[in-house]
Amino acid sequence: MDMIYTYAMLISIVSFTLATVLTPGPNNIMMLSSGLTFGYKKTIPHMIGVAIGFPLMVIAVGLGIGVMFESFPIVYKVLKYIGISYLLWMAYKIATSNDSYENKTQNTKPFTFIQAALFQWLNPKAWIMAISSTTSFIVSNHNTTLQVLIIAFIYFLSGIISTNTWTLGGVFLNKFIKNKNSVKIFNITMALFIVLSVIPFI
Repeated sequence: MDMIYTYAMLISIVSFTLATVLTPGPNNIMMLSSGLTFGYKKTIPHMIGVAIGFPLMVIAVGLGIGVMFESFPIVYKVLKYIGISYLLWMAYKIATSNDSYENKTQNTKPFTFIQAALFQWLNPKAWIMAISSTTSFIVSNHNTTLQVLIIAFIYFLSGIISTNTWTLGGVFLNKFIKNKNSVKIFNITMALFIVLSVIPFI
């Protein structure tokens, strides 16, 4: 049986997935904030939700949803702008939060596994990543399903690296962000990063 992918192609897929999951985006910014606010242990369900939820999205896009978008591009546009609106609302809520660090921790909860997995479908960057990776790396009409599963599995492994990196970054920042003013500056900065991450998709 011939190889589905050459070693060079596998290296390209790994490089692409790592580059897309490690760069700043809504998922990573939210995990950074969660790591700072709730700590590593309480952020684990959020991390797992992203690490599993996005590969499942890649599988769905690769096996059929992508074809639907080609046939009905308005569906993609509607989903994209719903996601953008949600992210801008989230950025506003973060930027206008005036709670102290202690109150914020008490009054809010980290994302659950289900929330994090479902969030992928509202994340414009996730849509672009899923569509671009499947269209770029499904190289033949033979063994299409296996190709999609390989791409999704590589995203799963890359996602584990990314989620841990950003969450641990938040845990590290927790050592320096303690008082109310520091939290306010951090919240505004995170909100701006979310807005900046959305601009390319508008």
